Amino acid sequence: MGDGPLADAYAVASRSSAPPVDPITGAALRFLAAAIGARSAVEVGTGCGVSGVWLLRGMVPDSILTTVDTDAEYQNHARAVFGGEGFGTGRARLIRGRALEVLPRLTDGGYDLVFVDADREAYLHYLDEARRLLRPGGVMVFHGSLTASAEPDGPLRVPDPAETVARELVQRVREDGALVPLLMPVGEGLLAAIRP
Repeated sequence: MGDGPLADAYAVASRSSAPPVDPITGAALRFLAAAIGARSAVEVGTGCGVSGVWLLRGMVPDSILTTVDTDAEYQNHARAVFGGEGFGTGRARLIRGRALEVLPRLTDGGYDLVFVDADREAYLHYLDEARRLLRPGGVMVFHGSLTASAEPDGPLRVPDPAETVARELVQRVREDGALVPLLMPVGEGLLAAIRP
């Protein structure tokens, strides 16, 4: 990663309870944001600012990233990282709180991109919120979509709730005729879907 604020964010995040997206996943996020010319994005799970930096690098220069997390310490670190990367204070709106309480207060159809990387057991609820928040042509992205074990649930294996939700999320998005999905095998898996 080299030196600088992003490298520092990776170092801090790797020791935290909020592990960062890897650089390949970050590059994919940057690409998606740039491909749609994202001006407004929502991130669920600020962490230490790693994925936010990748998103901001792909978004247009006057864009705004709204990022939500319950941890004030993480958000303070992310704010410093964003500033150190050269993103002005107006480029990131950090909101502290539970995402399922914050997201309903955000504007319907007001966002180009929604990235979710927190509380994986709530991903199906975040799917509903992402649909509402995205404008036509917007993209929703869920991190960790390939973390489910290949071993089937059964009497010898207790199902992990997050794995069960990940499988259901992929199935719901794939079967939804109102979405154009793509499951990308980078990192822990990125499930992206365009809302036409």
